[in-house]
Amino acid sequence: MLHERQSRYVMKYVIAHYHELALKGHNRDYFEQSLVTNIRTALRDLGVRQVQNLHSRIRIELPPETDVEVVRDRLVRVCGIANFSLGRVIPLQLGNPDLEALSAAAVAELQAKSFQTFRVTAKRADKRLALTSMDIEKTIGAAICVQTGKKVSLKQPDLTVYIELLTKDAFCSAEKVEGPGGMPTGVSGKVACLISGGIDSPVAAYRLIKRGCQASFIHFSGRPLVSRASEDKVRDLVRTLIQYQYHAHLHVIPFGEIQREIVLTAPAPFRIVLYRRMMIRITEELARRENCWALVTGDSLGQVASQTPQNICVIEDAAELPILRPLIGMDKREIIDEARRLGTYETSIEPDQDCCKLFVPPHPSTKTRLDDVLRIERMLDISTLVKRGLEQAELTELSFPRSTT
Repeated sequence: MLHERQSRYVMKYVIAHYHELALKGHNRDYFEQSLVTNIRTALRDLGVRQVQNLHSRIRIELPPETDVEVVRDRLVRVCGIANFSLGRVIPLQLGNPDLEALSAAAVAELQAKSFQTFRVTAKRADKRLALTSMDIEKTIGAAICVQTGKKVSLKQPDLTVYIELLTKDAFCSAEKVEGPGGMPTGVSGKVACLISGGIDSPVAAYRLIKRGCQASFIHFSGRPLVSRASEDKVRDLVRTLIQYQYHAHLHVIPFGEIQREIVLTAPAPFRIVLYRRMMIRITEELARRENCWALVTGDSLGQVASQTPQNICVIEDAAELPILRPLIGMDKREIIDEARRLGTYETSIEPDQDCCKLFVPPHPSTKTRLDDVLRIERMLDISTLVKRGLEQAELTELSFPRSTT
């Protein structure tokens, strides 16, 4: 009888949980709906039938033929999800679970698992149910012992079976997968991220995406003085990042000729700071066009010459919008570790011809004075150089998942 009941509950479901959104008070509905929308977008090419907000958890109904590995890979990148479980649902009968059917579903979930000990953890969304969580745990645990011959271990089990009693049905799963947490992408407005093709800037962008920002990307290429290698790298990096936010604009600015003009005017020690100030001005204009409220850089304090305290202050003077530096207190090892987790590291370390390597002086200034920079900039036609950069900007729109039509 138990094996017959197992075959009745083959529908695949996901229950996703969030933590931070539950603290949003009167705005909670907005944040929850944004998360539901993002989940639908992440799974839109997989034939997902329903994504339902149950207020404290989100239930996703999957078609029987869905590849659960693809679903898992997509959901671990949905910002706002704290954790999720894949399993199956059993309808409640007159408000109470069919314990025999629930036991059958639990055993079915364990068929592909390797374990010697287990425990059952039950939660009730509706505390008015006659059966307590402990009642359910004991009944399901006993059935699993009989069917599998495995032993219960409440303290250090090899595997945990999760039971969630919802309003109209019960959910059963034998796994819990960590999500990225944070906030749903889009709830914190838009930011303009400078992305170089190196290790740091993609990590900085991700940290703002995870806090709910929609990132637009700006890359300064050394073209026409170098090849498009850095541009190709950056497109690959943005393709990785849009798995977390689903759509992005990438602006590529040919910056080589602008750098040449700065070199012809400025003393060598000040070039790097002047490059960065010019990049900030151009990025800020693009940010305004895209309705961004801030700029984002991958600066880490003291890592390179442009990131000393004095030079950070001088560079920031060129901006009117806020400049966010999410990596400012991280060391290189911490940034590399996060890049590996994010999936951008291997792309970032590929060799390229970056504009930052053009005309780099052997001894750049690390304690630049603003007065010195302003004096040099008076010899440059700043507005013309900014206008040139904007006119030559090349826009690419990228989306994930790609349309199948």
